[in-house]
Amino acid sequence: MSETPDRGPDPDKASVGEGMDALMPAEMAVKAERIGIAKAELDFFSLFVLAVLAGAFIAFGAMFATVALAGAGDALPYGVARVIAGVVFSLGLILVIVGGAELFTGNALIVMAWAARHVSTAKLLRNWAIVFAGNALGGVATAALIFGAAQYEFGGGAVGAAVLAIAEAKTELGFGQALALGILCNVLVCLAVWLCFSARTTFGKIFAIVPPVAAFVAGGFEHSVANMYFIPLALFIKAGASESFWLGLGTSAAAFDGLTWLSLVLNLIPVTIGNVIGGGVLVGAVYWFVYLRRR
Repeated sequence: MSETPDRGPDPDKASVGEGMDALMPAEMAVKAERIGIAKAELDFFSLFVLAVLAGAFIAFGAMFATVALAGAGDALPYGVARVIAGVVFSLGLILVIVGGAELFTGNALIVMAWAARHVSTAKLLRNWAIVFAGNALGGVATAALIFGAAQYEFGGGAVGAAVLAIAEAKTELGFGQALALGILCNVLVCLAVWLCFSARTTFGKIFAIVPPVAAFVAGGFEHSVANMYFIPLALFIKAGASESFWLGLGTSAAAFDGLTWLSLVLNLIPVTIGNVIGGGVLVGAVYWFVYLRRR
């Protein structure tokens, strides 16, 4: 199979699935197109259950990152703490990709199959709507379970304090800033998914996922599905944490009056739009244009 240094192998001649070498970008585009078609054809119940799992998986990654940040401000520089949180947050996407689940942000790449006219607009929007709803259920349900376990009280309340600080910062973002942070986030998330199309092994996929995901977390970018865990958990803590928890932090629930369910919605709207632009346009559409538009 011949290839040129600048464009890679001809996608029409790419033999996807042969050998153990990592796939080249043109072959990755063909694989992304094929996977997008399969995702769009999933039946409702399979798609929804896999989406709930993805919401829970991302929530586990967010929980891991929260523990890593708990109390870190007193011991570590800001950048170091953020990088560590990003590396451990990668657990979420690793579970989604390797374990198998349907994540709204990653499914922005279905745009490649849509642009190639293999997936209709109706099927694209159907997939996104079902997966978004399932991710939300998985994220909120996991937040409720974490709250029920009183995990936020660990570390003398440091975990809960980290959750509240993260959620408060997210709900204070303006529309434009949240939109831009959402775009930046899903460029990196979808690049992580894109790189996984090249990998032939589980280790290869994990190695491809960690750097881009760690970068978006370290950068403070906004991921809609992660926010479906962070902000609800903070709301549960605000509404139901014990008096001893608040005394230990030296504050009260009233100090977080900006944390409301409405603030969650107002955060998710621009972040979700940004995620679609970042993943669907700046990654999916660009790679379709380069490798698939001539097919």
